[in-house]
Amino acid sequence: MTKAELVEKIAQKAGLDSKGVAEKALNATVEALREALVAGESVTLTGFGTFKVVERAARKCRNPRTQTEMEIPACNVAKFTPGKQLKEAIQK
Repeated sequence: MTKAELVEKIAQKAGLDSKGVAEKALNATVEALREALVAGESVTLTGFGTFKVVERAARKCRNPRTQTEMEIPACNVAKFTPGKQLKEAIQK
C-alpha cells in the first residue's frame, strides 16, 4: 500500500470529505512518531504495536565481490514490535 492509498483509506474510514485533511492527519502522526523516536522515547499504540529505538551492535561482514572483511559500525535503528491484537488478526 502506498501513502496515497493509505490516505484514501483513512479518508474513507473516518468519513472525511477531503483527502487533504486525511493526508494532514497522517503527516502529523508520522512527524509525531519521528520526533518521539529521535528523542529516544518508545511509542505504544495499544492493540497495534510498539515503536522503539534500539542500538545495533557493531559487526563484521565480508564483501562478496572482493572477499575483504569490513566493519559495520554500531548504530541506532527503529524497531516495531506488533501487539497481541495485530498478531492475532494477521494469523486469521
